[in-house]
Amino acid sequence: MSKESNDPDNVAQQREWFRDKLSDDLVQLHRVEGREYSGRTKFQAVDIIRTSSYGRCLVLDGRIQSCHGDEFIYHEALVQPAMVSHPGPIDVLIAGGGEGATTRHVLMHPSVRSVVMVDIDSEVVDLCRDKMPEWHAGSFDDPRFELVIGDARKYIEQSDRKFDVILLDIPESLEQGPACMLYTTEFYRHVLACLKPGGVVALQSDNASWGYMNGFPAIVNTLKAVFRVVRPYQVHIPSFGGSWGFSVASQEVDPMGLTPEEVDRHLARRKLTGLGFYDGLAHCHMFSLPKHIRQRIDEERRIITDASPLCI
Repeated sequence: MSKESNDPDNVAQQREWFRDKLSDDLVQLHRVEGREYSGRTKFQAVDIIRTSSYGRCLVLDGRIQSCHGDEFIYHEALVQPAMVSHPGPIDVLIAGGGEGATTRHVLMHPSVRSVVMVDIDSEVVDLCRDKMPEWHAGSFDDPRFELVIGDARKYIEQSDRKFDVILLDIPESLEQGPACMLYTTEFYRHVLACLKPGGVVALQSDNASWGYMNGFPAIVNTLKAVFRVVRPYQVHIPSFGGSWGFSVASQEVDPMGLTPEEVDRHLARRKLTGLGFYDGLAHCHMFSLPKHIRQRIDEERRIITDASPLCI
């Protein structure tokens, strides 16, 4: 390739850019340094690209799912509030989580004896195991880990096992996507039935950025139709282009009852010293939603059902 010109138009033409569509009105461009994989599985389009800003990224159906530069923020935000809120999680179920980073964070907790990860797409799991080792960090080989390839909803509906913590690390509810039926009241009732007494479920809950909260309030409202305690929270994830919504739900456990000092004591007791984002102050900050998000959630009336699924 010839040396790049100083002309901005020529420079732009010579570079490859990944266009991450955040909404119909907003896109984020990532400079691509290389492509490690591009193909299609039975369920979805898959790309693994290397970007200048965030390093290696997993892209499913044209949307960034995880980037090496800030994956620790997403995965710590998803996993740690639920795990820390539970006094001693032993059995954990992960729906999705093909990169293995969610499993990595669960296995940091010394009380955990078993982790079941149910992912529908074996090809994505194999690709992540081979091409994204920083995410799973060998957790797929831990003797406490069990991989089930299959539909997470069917597994939860049919399983007679009970879990202390269930983590729904699933993609956005895209139309005709594999996760579309994992955001409904019917599914959440099955999740509740799979929890042990005092159990906790946590899930990513869609975009929480101003002007783009199409799904977050509806997901929270749907959870409230099933669980007694529902605590939405948000985290800024740079590669996602803004704030992202999460939720913790339970019949008994309330993560907002923990003070920063209590969270830090739990982390120290469990020897969770390798975290880059989550601690006591971060915990309380995440659950302190700004007024405009609280208002959107309070005003929301949609309840997602099998007959009327949410498709972003």
